Amino acid sequence: MISEVLTPIKEAFDNKTAGSNEEHMFSILQASYKIILIALFFSTFFNHAAVAEISQKEREATYKQLEIFSSVLSILQENYVEEIDTEKVLNGAIRGLLFSLDPHSSYLSPENFKELQEDTRGSFSGIGIEVTIKNDLLTIISPIADTPADRAGLKANDLIIEINGTKTKNMGPYEAIKKLRGPEGTEVTISIHREGWDKLKEITLTRTMIPLQSLKAEFLSPGFIYTRITNFQSHTSRDFKTRLQELKKEHPIDGMILDLRNNPGGLLHQAVAISDYFLDGGRIVSTRGRKKDQNTVFSAHDTGGKQQYPLVVLVNEGSASASEIVAGAIQDHKRGIIVGTQTFGKGSVQTIIPLPDGAGLRMTTARYYTPDNRSIQARGIIPDVVVPFVPCIPPAKEEKNSRFIKEIDLQNHLAESKKPPEGEESETNTKLEERLLEDNQLRSAYNILKSLNLFSEYKGTE
Repeated sequence: MISEVLTPIKEAFDNKTAGSNEEHMFSILQASYKIILIALFFSTFFNHAAVAEISQKEREATYKQLEIFSSVLSILQENYVEEIDTEKVLNGAIRGLLFSLDPHSSYLSPENFKELQEDTRGSFSGIGIEVTIKNDLLTIISPIADTPADRAGLKANDLIIEINGTKTKNMGPYEAIKKLRGPEGTEVTISIHREGWDKLKEITLTRTMIPLQSLKAEFLSPGFIYTRITNFQSHTSRDFKTRLQELKKEHPIDGMILDLRNNPGGLLHQAVAISDYFLDGGRIVSTRGRKKDQNTVFSAHDTGGKQQYPLVVLVNEGSASASEIVAGAIQDHKRGIIVGTQTFGKGSVQTIIPLPDGAGLRMTTARYYTPDNRSIQARGIIPDVVVPFVPCIPPAKEEKNSRFIKEIDLQNHLAESKKPPEGEESETNTKLEERLLEDNQLRSAYNILKSLNLFSEYKGTE
């Protein structure tokens, strides 16, 4: 196999570099060996059965293209106006190869590969956004909650045109992330375009530590839990179950709002574990690729302890990948109501393959399908109840006290027999009202949840 690859390449070198010095010949061979080693690595990785499926004609065509590539590299090294950095050119060629396939396949330098591994644990210093390439443009998948990007009002599908004055055209996601991250306290300026805007908007953000704490759960009101998962990390399902056990000790759970808005995804097995918590059987998600070993089915387990309280799942255009898997499973099994806006639509599976030099390859290998066999890719999840987000506009000061006159406003009205709640309970109700006023999607979800709870109670009394 090795000789099959090396022979045509070596012949091309012999023909193209006659008369060149030994040092130049060595640099060309060294550069080409990198391509050859990667090709051989993948032949081994995908086993002999996979290689056997490639016809001899296809192999010959591939080696012919490698000959052309080697010839182009040789010509550039000999004749380009300036001396070229061979390693940089080769890395660029590999990135271009993957970029031509889809936005999520990419070559990871050793540094980027290490950063990717750290993204599922610990923390990093940056502005707090997930990005991808969409229609050849650097696009925000979602801002991470309570980060500089979130506080600055960045939204899913915003286009990042420049980073510190550098155009992002042809810039890959990992290269962009590297520019957006930096030491805590330093600034980065980005130029944003949003649908409906006439011109770019420059926003300067101060980098800060972005903790990868993915879960927040609390009672909105007695019995009704609000749980927000910002991304699916290695400890998400464990933290989720632990936190719910703590809340159960305070009050029985009558219903839950699971907020997956602006959740860009994360680890597949964690999304499966969260879905499994609510389901007592059946398929959660399946993946399908070109090879049989890329086809998998993840199913729920009946542990006998499922909680059947009402469930409402909040999603929006920033909900992607793993969060779409959870929403799709809940929706198809009719376990809960999906509320919000259509999700991002990232329904592809990426496999991370370590390379011999410490670098990595992120390669799309399959597509996700919901339990009802729906593809998420480029379609997303359409909510059961569509509720676009409407920014809260506080009432003018002069209107704050204007309201309808009620019995309590009448002079000498009869006092109520029971005193209104005071102290902590009254303060909790006020905070809830303010929170629901600021977030119309959450308000809709809360009203639906209470309605489902009331309906369950009515059915129970029949």
